[in-house]
Amino acid sequence: MSKINGIYAASVSILDKELNLDIDKTIKHAENLITQGCHGVVIFGSTGQAQLISSSEKIKLVEKLSKSKFNNKFIIGTGFNSLKESLLFLKACKNFNFKNFLIMPPAYYNYEDKDVINFYSEIIKQHPWSQIILYNFEKLCGYKFSIACVEELVKKYPDQIIGVKDSSYNLYKDLKLKNFSILPGSESKLVSGLELGCSGIITATCNITAELSRNIFDDFINKKKQAQIEKLCNVREAFDKFNLISGIHTFLSSSHNSYINLLPPLSLLSKNNEKKLLDELTKLDFNYNFLKID
Repeated sequence: MSKINGIYAASVSILDKELNLDIDKTIKHAENLITQGCHGVVIFGSTGQAQLISSSEKIKLVEKLSKSKFNNKFIIGTGFNSLKESLLFLKACKNFNFKNFLIMPPAYYNYEDKDVINFYSEIIKQHPWSQIILYNFEKLCGYKFSIACVEELVKKYPDQIIGVKDSSYNLYKDLKLKNFSILPGSESKLVSGLELGCSGIITATCNITAELSRNIFDDFINKKKQAQIEKLCNVREAFDKFNLISGIHTFLSSSHNSYINLLPPLSLLSKNNEKKLLDELTKLDFNYNFLKID
């Protein structure tokens, strides 16, 4: 069995009016996602604005997160281009007993598979205790993992390279590795991925669809007829028409103003697009159970 299985949300980060990370509310939101059905939550993925949040704020959150009753259900994203920043952050996370990480190769520069293998090798050389989920998202970092690259990394580091979040969708159909988690980045790939042997999903819109996604996952595991998958896919499609982070914060802020703030250059949807999104979700008869974060 793979090491990471089920429904995982790439959780949002909540900011105050001064655009500082609101640690308590961010953690409470993540805990609510688990209460709503997620098997676990990724903190500081791209949905969590990881590339825009300071390392000092990240470390303060991780320290407090370690005291959560769900502390064994969190995966920590790094969100650094700098190898050295990543290494320092992992060291801090170890002090708070976190060992599972979602790590994307650096953005901006052009490089090949051998360079990616070298990047992860440096991390593992200094932090052999770490367990890493590769983050495959060419749109964000400019690099797309090949099957050969993933296979080579797993061959070299079977105890450290434990899975991949596939948001480029070039791996999940054909990559076949034992004891390795393959997690597409969209609810639209949930059932088809499970049928192919994938482990679950890690997605941004599970901030909204946690309960529905979990029900569909459980129905698959229990070999029950899928009655809600079309609705889930339609909800995801509605959000995919817009910037995901903007759409998620806009939707959540329609009922709770704690979600209003985003770090520039990110912003909420325009009023016109907000209406389009909310109208479409209403047509889908999609209801979201807001839980308190105050």
